[in-house]
Amino acid sequence: MSVLTEALKQMLDGLAHQDAGEFLTTSRKSAEFARGTKIKPTQQVVESEPAPVVESRRRIALFIGSDLSPNVMEYITQTCTRMQHDLTVLSFESGHVAQESLAPYREALDAAGIDIRLVTLGGNTISQLVRYLANHPEISFLACKESGYLGSSYVMGYQKKNEMPVPVVVIVERKDAAFMPYGGAVDKADSARTA
Repeated sequence: MSVLTEALKQMLDGLAHQDAGEFLTTSRKSAEFARGTKIKPTQQVVESEPAPVVESRRRIALFIGSDLSPNVMEYITQTCTRMQHDLTVLSFESGHVAQESLAPYREALDAAGIDIRLVTLGGNTISQLVRYLANHPEISFLACKESGYLGSSYVMGYQKKNEMPVPVVVIVERKDAAFMPYGGAVDKADSARTA
């Protein structure tokens, strides 16, 4: 019976002290475990300077086709400057065509301190655009021209309401173009903006 009593005492002692090391540092725990063994405790490395924090700015995504109007770029430049965002240009066109479309505006964007990232999406599907936006949480919203592929699908009401993982701003270049063709797209008028 005394053997059983001794075993119970050891178990109760173990239970009472099981959380005793919870508040110890890693190096202190290592030293306690190493006591009485030939294992040397690990040395704690203290960095003299903390690593620099790389702060990335939020981005606005602009979906373009083969042409890019001055009104759209003026709106984008003003918005990026006002919101202190950088710009990601998304296109289904080839990299060469997208570069040519952006060329007249690069100087103004650089002068405004806006970093430009050009991404050409392979293929011609909206699902690739959705996938890209879903995988890039730094993007605040997507802007597109109302007469373009994506913008016209929103204006005409063909685009599903919650398909994009970010808000979509449709940039309307002409005042008379803000008219919605039928009542089903009236709720999408909130996102239509005039440049």
